[in-house]
Amino acid sequence: MKMNLTRYLKQLVSPFRRRWVVTSGGTLAVAIALLWFVHHARADVGHNTGQGALPTIAVAKVSREDLYREVTIPAEFRPYQEVELHAKVSGYVDKMNVDFGERVKAGQLLATLEVPELLDELHNAIGTERRAEADAADAHLIYSRLLSVNKTQPNLISQQDLDTAEAKDRAAAAALDAAQADVQKYQTLVGYTSIVAPFDGVVTARYADPGALIQAGTSSDTQSKPLVRVSDNYRLRLDFPVSVDYVKDIHPGDAVEVRVESLGGESFAGTISRFTGKVTETTRTMTSEMEVSNPNLEIVPGMYATVVLKVDKRPQALAVPIEAVALGAKSTVLVVNANHEIEQRAVTLGIETPAKYEVLSGLQEGDLVMIGHPSGVQAGEKVNTKLIATLGEE
Repeated sequence: MKMNLTRYLKQLVSPFRRRWVVTSGGTLAVAIALLWFVHHARADVGHNTGQGALPTIAVAKVSREDLYREVTIPAEFRPYQEVELHAKVSGYVDKMNVDFGERVKAGQLLATLEVPELLDELHNAIGTERRAEADAADAHLIYSRLLSVNKTQPNLISQQDLDTAEAKDRAAAAALDAAQADVQKYQTLVGYTSIVAPFDGVVTARYADPGALIQAGTSSDTQSKPLVRVSDNYRLRLDFPVSVDYVKDIHPGDAVEVRVESLGGESFAGTISRFTGKVTETTRTMTSEMEVSNPNLEIVPGMYATVVLKVDKRPQALAVPIEAVALGAKSTVLVVNANHEIEQRAVTLGIETPAKYEVLSGLQEGDLVMIGHPSGVQAGEKVNTKLIATLGEE
């Protein structure tokens, strides 16, 4: 091939040799380009007839990884705490300071009730307290004076008079205590006419308007109506049912992924906070829960979410890319051995992840397996390899 190309070139150049001597520099450049082409054609011929003709295939290295399966579970957000506020005393709504949708702080005044008769009771109790204070002071003064006289003149005052004065002193003190307790009771009841927020949150419902009669909220009164409902939306609970098959795989503090489709498919990481520790007989699931911080109130209670749970964990398992496995009655892979020859091996597989299979037998760590099964390559053939990174590898 080399001699034929050289002879052909000489024959092609000879008729024009004399002309090239007197031509311009442009013609000389064309001749140089022709010589370059012939040189590289000869080099390519030599390359294609050499050892570089072996096919090159893509391979991946068998390695050990922490494998697991992912299970998606539907869930729903709910407030971390939520309460409907009832009045402890009956009365008419005087003011409603908030409406639904408003954010409130712990201790903030939400509504006030008007209970005139309760104020009258308080004023009456205060008057009784003052009278009891005067009676107690008088009884104590009398008893103190009798004691003083008895010390200086022991036989002047009888013991019966001393005992009577002491009893009146104690009775007056007890009456004062009772009067003070009544005042405190009515002050507490008057305080119940002010409805305040028990925690930071959002008013999610308003049930009453000014002028409405509100019954006292007691456990035996089913007709009592709440004034407002307050929800702590700054921190949410996300409950999700875990199948009995995966109960063994979850623990407090385990990492989970949460996807919220109503927020444009946004996802975030979280951890399992708690679970009931009991499987419900009707559904054969165990309720688990995670806490979600929601400082900007982007997530609204009632939104649906998808919890991605990691189950069937296999720490440091032998892993092979899915693309390397040919499934069938017997699963096989193509391995490139130390002699660069393709070798077909049967493998026993374990769990399947989105990118890898767990290999229970048939391969060893560090083996090179062919990715895919291109036509024209078969067992026993020598090949060149190109190592590629698969999904999950850096």
